[in-house]
Amino acid sequence: MRSRNGRAYDPQFRERILELIRSGQSVKKLAREYEVHFATLYHWKKQAEVDAGKAPGLTTDEKKELSRLRREVEVLREERDILKKAAAWFAQEAVPAPKKRSDS
Repeated sequence: MRSRNGRAYDPQFRERILELIRSGQSVKKLAREYEVHFATLYHWKKQAEVDAGKAPGLTTDEKKELSRLRREVEVLREERDILKKAAAWFAQEAVPAPKKRSDS
């Protein structure tokens, strides 16, 4: 997982920190000790509670699925818009031009 500053955290590191939090260690103390912003640790703690069913919210798997579905919807909308434009273009090409009358 990447933090907002672009730093990547190992899943094993994250799990170890969560174990320490569950054992009763202070989040702020762990944040100073491991040089991770305390808000990041609180977020990890909250998400772990949601994943365990102890708190309301979207689980990690549900968030991943939602993100995937949003990307898919975006692609489908783009494809639909392209097809609409193509259909309009082909419909315009299929209409014969009106014949000119000759009054002579």
